[in-house]
Amino acid sequence: MSVTAYIAIGSNQDGPVGQVRRAIEALDHLPESACTAVSALYRNPPMGPTDQPDYVNAVAALRTALAPFKLLAALQQLEAAAGRQRSGRRWGPRPLDLDILLYGEQRIEAETLEVPHPGLAERAFVVVPLADIAPAITIPGQGPLPALLAGIDASGLVALGSGEIHEADPPPGMRSAEPDGALR
Repeated sequence: MSVTAYIAIGSNQDGPVGQVRRAIEALDHLPESACTAVSALYRNPPMGPTDQPDYVNAVAALRTALAPFKLLAALQQLEAAAGRQRSGRRWGPRPLDLDILLYGEQRIEAETLEVPHPGLAERAFVVVPLADIAPAITIPGQGPLPALLAGIDASGLVALGSGEIHEADPPPGMRSAEPDGALR
């Protein structure tokens, strides 16, 4: 049985746009998984320490038969392959950050995995891209995404359009949401 998981993708080191694009491609190649939609890419100030570069973020919809903890392990392998070391400071710079935002309608509370992601509702760099690809979704235990979107400050978020980066197009076969929210 497969479910749709929503994955947050972020980077602020080693060519963040390229890191995010490679992560999207890698998600599509995970076992028993297919990337079905990708948001626009967004630039935003770092959360936490401000002495680091801005982040580039996106959200991808992943149809997967991987169990939640197997998916988490696969995402952590992708992070490690991109050069992420988990010994750094909290919310510090990183070449790649992949988080499971949602796993179907499941709620998971474990030491190594919490779904829905505990910071989802407060983070414009997650809520806005998620709304690009799943505008009517309801977040288990938190309510409809449009209500979360209405209550979030997205003033620091900048959609990266084709005039700013030419590589914003999704890999072949995937849908992408434009900054106006329309799926292309």
